[in-house]
Amino acid sequence: MQPSTTADRSPSVLVEGDAAFRAARVGLVTLSLASFGALTTEMLPVGLLPQIADSLGIAEEHAGLLVGVYALMVAVLAVPLTVLTRRLPRKPLLLATLFGYAVSNVLAATASGFAVLAIARGLGGIAHALFFSISIGYAARLAPPSHTGKAMALMSVGGSAGFVLGVPLGTVIGTAWGWRAAFAILTVGVLLIAAVAWRVLPEVTVPPVEQHRVRRDPRPLVIVILACGLAFLGHYTAYTYISSLLQSAGLRQDWIGPALLVFGVMGLIGLRIGAQHLDQRPLGSARLIPALLAIGLIVVAVGYPALAPVLIGVTLWTGSFGSIPSLFQALAVRAGVASADVAGAWINSTANLGIAGGSVVGGFVLSHAGIGWLPVVAATLLLAVGILALLAPTAFRGNGGPGAN
Repeated sequence: MQPSTTADRSPSVLVEGDAAFRAARVGLVTLSLASFGALTTEMLPVGLLPQIADSLGIAEEHAGLLVGVYALMVAVLAVPLTVLTRRLPRKPLLLATLFGYAVSNVLAATASGFAVLAIARGLGGIAHALFFSISIGYAARLAPPSHTGKAMALMSVGGSAGFVLGVPLGTVIGTAWGWRAAFAILTVGVLLIAAVAWRVLPEVTVPPVEQHRVRRDPRPLVIVILACGLAFLGHYTAYTYISSLLQSAGLRQDWIGPALLVFGVMGLIGLRIGAQHLDQRPLGSARLIPALLAIGLIVVAVGYPALAPVLIGVTLWTGSFGSIPSLFQALAVRAGVASADVAGAWINSTANLGIAGGSVVGGFVLSHAGIGWLPVVAATLLLAVGILALLAPTAFRGNGGPGAN
């Protein structure tokens, strides 16, 4: 395994990088807070699918498409919207995406039927298409190149907290007061986050247009985004329907929210452990983390429908996923093929293509093979990610440089 660059490993550069990273913490924490609102908005329906389906009189696999519609908008629009807005100031654009999330959640809370709810989710997907492309580039420019992985991990804490706190709390609120109340309360939360970002988030300089052109062999970035898409496809094939999976294994509905909270905490722990290795051991991380995800899903598949082994397997699976977003964000930026914004846009696009595809694949498996086959299909897709890292190690070493500035 090779270090990312020789310069990145020199003591003087590391000391200077540590100081610059500390100076960037306020901005990175603010981006992390914004990521919390973004990921909670995206994933809120996951814990509410049974309630939404019952309320609207539709099948759960159809309700699962609310996650897919959102993600599909991101997959299609992330790259073109990022390119079209590349000259605009970053901070106002980021604030506009947060306002877009708020509008989406208001429409969802007041939706009169499934069609209106799907439109509301589509609007949220448009905001999301820009948000993570901007925030990945934002984080890469705030932090020194030698700390790109740590910057992505710190920003990802907010997204993981969306799973840890946002989705479980939304599930608890939805169970107690109805799923519409969960969307309404989230609207207020997103607006508060936007106010904080407006006050404290530092502005960054938009790079020249020519920085967005490909500078070297694009194959490392292509391989990284392919692996990213496969990882999210595998994860969300099962995770989109995790509430249904847990209920069918015998977990009471009023325990779904607390269970998701525990799994989210495990994801934060996994992120904390993985963040220590993203800059120095990217290749090892790209091989080990998908393998751990697959092992957790295999435990679920073998143990189902017994509740205890299902809970153990889900804990390992969701805990291991905590580092996946920051892993691929850092690899894409450090490939040096494109600017941080464009690299982030590709990761944003392919990750959400995987999320959309996962909701469709999972729904198909649920309808035609049964819920017990969800973890089997998911584990197979995640094993393919590890195999890709074995076959194309150069793409996962992050040797191309940050390409961020």
